[in-house]
Amino acid sequence: MSDDRLIVALDVPNALQGLKLAETIGDAASFYKIGLGMLTGGGLALANELKSEHGKRIFLDMKLFDIGATVENAVRGLAQFDLDFLTVHGDPYVVKAAKEGAAGKDLKILAVTILTSLDRADLDGALIKDGDIKDLVQERAGRALEAGADGVIASPQEAALIRALPEAQGRLIVTPGVRPAGAALGDQKRVATPASAVADGADHIVVGRPIWQAENPKGAAQAIVDELATV
Repeated sequence: MSDDRLIVALDVPNALQGLKLAETIGDAASFYKIGLGMLTGGGLALANELKSEHGKRIFLDMKLFDIGATVENAVRGLAQFDLDFLTVHGDPYVVKAAKEGAAGKDLKILAVTILTSLDRADLDGALIKDGDIKDLVQERAGRALEAGADGVIASPQEAALIRALPEAQGRLIVTPGVRPAGAALGDQKRVATPASAVADGADHIVVGRPIWQAENPKGAAQAIVDELATV
């Protein structure tokens, strides 16, 4: 049986491959993430098909960032598709605009804090202010939640810090950068296992390559579900 705490990232080139993968995984997963990489390959069409015809929950990972009016209009357009989660950058004005665009819909707006593929050296190169990444993530999360975000995206290494925030009560924490024990890290730098991420406060974990690159994707997904059942 599936567990919707597991979100499978369909990080494949196009909708046809994404649908095939979802069919292969079958009832081992009930929640899928579709990101920018598939947007031009039929990602929105796949999102609609998985939602309406297969009964899956959908996380649209667009990480929207623009002036407020543009973000609001973009979210209003996406909200018509009856999806579940949508990501925007965690700047408070972006979050507020996204919530305006999603008004009246069940779409949850999740704020990105700091990408799990980044470390302090990357932040220095981007001229981000000094400080430990965990402290910066916690600060950005708090500000995004104050601005009305339904939840945040953060690495599992920061989940417990965010869960401790007063603003995080009743809000979602979704953690990418989750790797089963022994799995390759790929381009992720701040990672944890599925069980530890949930134990530290994550409501959902996002897992991509360890599932879709596996010889048996359904078995890989089911193994993670079984691990989550132990938490």
